[in-house]
Amino acid sequence: MTQHIHYETAPQDRIPFIHKVIYGFGAFVNNLLAAAIGGMVIVLNLGLGMNPALVGLLAALPRLTDAITDPIMGYISDHTRSRWGRRRPYIFVGAIVVAIVFVLLWQLPAGKSESYYFWYFLIGSFVFYLAYTMYATPWVALGYELTPDYHERTRLMGVQNFMGQFAYMVAPWFLFIMQYEAWFDNMVEGAAGLSIAIAVVVLAIGILPAIFLVERFKDAESNEAGSGSKLPRRKIILENIKDFLKGFATTLKFTPFLKLCAATFLVFNGFILIASFQSYVIIYYVFGGDTVEGAKFVGYSGTLGTICTFLVIMFVTWISTKIGKRHTFFLATGISVLGYGLKWFCYNPDLPWLLLLPAPLMAFGLGGLFTLMPSMIADIVDYDELQTHERREGMYGSIFWWVVKLGMAAALAAGGFLLNTTGFDVALGANQTEDAIFLMRLYDVLVPVICSLIAIWVISTYEITEEKAHVIREQLEARRGTT
Repeated sequence: MTQHIHYETAPQDRIPFIHKVIYGFGAFVNNLLAAAIGGMVIVLNLGLGMNPALVGLLAALPRLTDAITDPIMGYISDHTRSRWGRRRPYIFVGAIVVAIVFVLLWQLPAGKSESYYFWYFLIGSFVFYLAYTMYATPWVALGYELTPDYHERTRLMGVQNFMGQFAYMVAPWFLFIMQYEAWFDNMVEGAAGLSIAIAVVVLAIGILPAIFLVERFKDAESNEAGSGSKLPRRKIILENIKDFLKGFATTLKFTPFLKLCAATFLVFNGFILIASFQSYVIIYYVFGGDTVEGAKFVGYSGTLGTICTFLVIMFVTWISTKIGKRHTFFLATGISVLGYGLKWFCYNPDLPWLLLLPAPLMAFGLGGLFTLMPSMIADIVDYDELQTHERREGMYGSIFWWVVKLGMAAALAAGGFLLNTTGFDVALGANQTEDAIFLMRLYDVLVPVICSLIAIWVISTYEITEEKAHVIREQLEARRGTT
């Protein structure tokens, strides 16, 4: 192992803590909207009686457009030139638009047909996700450029990841709130009222990054084909399309970036793929089919994991400034592998409380992943600029998070098929076969362990160390004539 070279963060490269918090508000808004629309969609089934299959389609179909809209929004943001910058206008307007659309989405009129509700919500969801992309993609890109420092980027992403976790603490209460009889007459009315409250929060704090944060590259030069030209409008449009496709292809061919995407896909979706298995193993193996007691311990484990994620983010942020991002990824992912492995021994019918032991260790997986990866992508953007003379924060951010969303959708779908291969039969209740129980336990452990170990191998070949990032920065600043 080569000796690690450490560079201290210069005072001028530090982001004031209050600015980190303001950027973190964007993470809270981002996660709150994602959790809200995913958790509240159950109203269509329980409150309006819609077929669950149609509800599933409504949850999945609008996300397919992200493959197109996310990179396009990234390109638009990268190539915007305005007195307010490349990102801030979209963040400001996007927060307002997405808040309004979210409220309208849940004002579901009474007494309509299932077909009416399906098309109302489907069309509304497409509009919502367009507004969501308008806000989220520039916000992600803004974070990549707030500081040029290798370690300060990790501190920033640690703060935003920490703040974003709070959304997942409040989201599980949404179903309770919508059914709370003291406030609402029914669940549909509850969804309409809750959407207003969520929109107020989104609007109030979502615009703050646009108001208070300063872009470093708002006047950045680009090789935009039509910039400053007097070409006919049709040719300008064609040139921009060609430029978008070229930038998209360049991003997808950039090997260091593909390694980050692959590692993220493996760690995140290795977890998502077996997310439901943990509940099945706890209920049907540890508690012998007792769904009430099993669900209680599923809740205990989930709550403990969420609390520990906050601590993991702080630890990962700190240790990364000492040993670098790549080695921290090895450490955090390795600890999560240990946690997944311990499930084989700690999920014990004779000692049920032992099942809480792996939860803090498994929290290192996702807690470390979404602290380190955004920081590493910021380094990727610099490396790409050194080679291409263009900055593509928006394009890199949009493609990275689209890979995450695509993988999550695929993993959630594949998880059901994987469960079927175990031979699990809900009709058997507590009388599942020994083979089914064994395979559920095996998948619950091996799938995330294998995926995480492959991810460690992928990142072992990742080339941007702290020393290399420092050299890239020096070369860029010399070329720009800045310090």
